[in-house]
Amino acid sequence: MELLLATRSAHKVQEIRTILSAIPRLTVLDLDDIGLEWRDEEEALEPFDTFEENARSKAEYFHARTGLPTVADDSGLEVDALGGAPGVRSKRFAPVEGLTGYKLDHANNNYLVERLGALEPEKRTGQYICVAALLGFTSQMIVTRGEARGLILTEPRGDGGFGYDPYFFEPDLDMTFAELHPDQKNELSHRGKAFRALVIILERMEI
Repeated sequence: MELLLATRSAHKVQEIRTILSAIPRLTVLDLDDIGLEWRDEEEALEPFDTFEENARSKAEYFHARTGLPTVADDSGLEVDALGGAPGVRSKRFAPVEGLTGYKLDHANNNYLVERLGALEPEKRTGQYICVAALLGFTSQMIVTRGEARGLILTEPRGDGGFGYDPYFFEPDLDMTFAELHPDQKNELSHRGKAFRALVIILERMEI
């Protein structure tokens, strides 16, 4: 059974493939695997104010475009002291244009640290959120959600992960998400929780 992973993030592809490998009969395809070219209209797939609406939007778009069962996610960081920002704008938080990849991550992290300023460590709380939406195995959209609480550091730690991971600190382990082994991160992360919940649903459906 084939499932299309609707993201152009190589980091997300790697993490989600690993989690979905728990279902051996499932063949996970990414957009490069099927040679699906970028279209400018993809920039407009995340216009909503909730992670769920954005995830649904992407799943519906790529399912309609390819005809394949499709799963998409929308993820981000909500910082309590910033009223939940950057939230669904996590990828486009910093007031910059024309940056991608590591440079964009760097700009977003610098802007986050700048916004939090000298706030006390115990008040630098936040949560990563991931919502996964799958369309195509049934007539109804399947939606799952995962959350991970942590603290935002003033300096980066670790070389792994992506996005805000070098600054997202897990107090119980005394490590940032960027310092975790990939297996540890998949166990604890918002994305790991959302997609493991999806695995449980699919296994019950005998997909």
